[in-house]
Amino acid sequence: MTKKIRLIDIKEEILSENKGLAEKIRASLRKQNVLLINIMGSPGSGKTSLILKTLEEIGSNYKIAVIEADIETMIDAENISRINVPVVQLHTGGFCHVDANMLEKAIESLSLDKLDLVILENVGNLVCPAESDTGALKNIAILSVPEGDDKALKYPLMFAVCEVIVINKIDYLHYEDFNTEKVMENIKILNKDSEIFRLSCKTNEGLEHWLNWLEKEIKDASS
Repeated sequence: MTKKIRLIDIKEEILSENKGLAEKIRASLRKQNVLLINIMGSPGSGKTSLILKTLEEIGSNYKIAVIEADIETMIDAENISRINVPVVQLHTGGFCHVDANMLEKAIESLSLDKLDLVILENVGNLVCPAESDTGALKNIAILSVPEGDDKALKYPLMFAVCEVIVINKIDYLHYEDFNTEKVMENIKILNKDSEIFRLSCKTNEGLEHWLNWLEKEIKDASS
């Protein structure tokens, strides 16, 4: 006689628990009028550079804190700390992404009632971070020109779940075979409502569009 087998899907259970906690975090952020954005992208795509440039341009206008997530090092957190903003280093212990439980622990060390914006720099890759809801109010993916124009096709989930896509390092367009229009078309197929910004942290070209969007989101969150 064949015994009945009970199947327990651990992944689905974990994802469900994470989703519940993420919604709780979002509700708390809205209640305290704080915008928390989750910046994701490959190593070297320019996540830290964009954060540094953002702090340089609008850091004096708002109360901002940064959460730096890495598997081991504190290099990015040390770079951010030189600008004199609150920084929390989150070591993920080998995990390739930040989940809601990790984020909750990180924001517990921040005085949210004294902040307008919290920036999370997620662990560098285009796969795992897209699968885990952190509780952030906005998700941003960075794609740099040197990475190539096929990333939206190779990693569709990342570009589907993000409200904003930043095409970074456009100063490399003269040296790379990168089809910007094709990339934007592929992104819009995955997420027709996504905002797309093309910019260079090196030359500042296009940076004002990103900053205008971010400042509007900060003001909307505080109202």
